[in-house]
Amino acid sequence: MGDYADWLAKFIKKLNLDKPHILAHSFGARVAIKLLSEFGCLADGLVITGGAGLVKPRSSQYLRKVRVYRRIKKLFPKFAERHFGSKEYRELSPMMKESYKKIVNEDLRDAAQKITNPTYLLYGREDSVTPPDEEGKIFNLLIAGSKLEIMDGGHFCFCEHPRQFNEKILTFLGEL
Repeated sequence: MGDYADWLAKFIKKLNLDKPHILAHSFGARVAIKLLSEFGCLADGLVITGGAGLVKPRSSQYLRKVRVYRRIKKLFPKFAERHFGSKEYRELSPMMKESYKKIVNEDLRDAAQKITNPTYLLYGREDSVTPPDEEGKIFNLLIAGSKLEIMDGGHFCFCEHPRQFNEKILTFLGEL
């Protein structure tokens, strides 16, 4: 995530953007959190919707699946690659798989605690990818002074209810 954050910092500087507001969704929230934990002075307000970046405790069932996968991969690597992991993961190139594993296994709790920018967390009530009761509430506790709001919709609540979403964002930005 550090590489993505460094790239974004260079992009903001190259375009001479003067403390832009950042609106980040899902994976983009990971980048924004990492960026602002290190370069908070580069941006003003932060809006996170459906933000990801927390590693949840692994269940014993999950850990068992990982052990089985590793054993099968040693004996039958092609079979393991075709039958284990999410569809999204299986479709990645070998290099992207390594990047993906690093990204989803980086817990951004410490980074979130370093953010001092005004932050608005907006999650969809029916979001099963980044559930508001898990991700949203935890980020709200970690980012000092942040505001959490849960609205109708799922992980793409901004597409499902664009008018409501935009009104909420504009209200937050107007308060800065």
